[in-house]
Amino acid sequence: MTNPPTGNGSALEWFKSSYSTNDGPDCVEVAFAPEQTIHVRDSKHAQGPQLAFGPQQWAAFLPHAAHR
Repeated sequence: MTNPPTGNGSALEWFKSSYSTNDGPDCVEVAFAPEQTIHVRDSKHAQGPQLAFGPQQWAAFLPHAAHR
């Protein structure tokens, strides 16, 4: 599910991967919304589009991301 960005994105608290550094590789950021939606965005385009997942979709995705 793709969501347009909302304002400056400050309503969500975004977390960047520990594998990402300020001068290193580009990465993704994740935010957990109160309505149990998990939001994902590109860290180098923070104002760009976001993806939103429900808890079951996110849980199904995580094992695939961990085996990168």
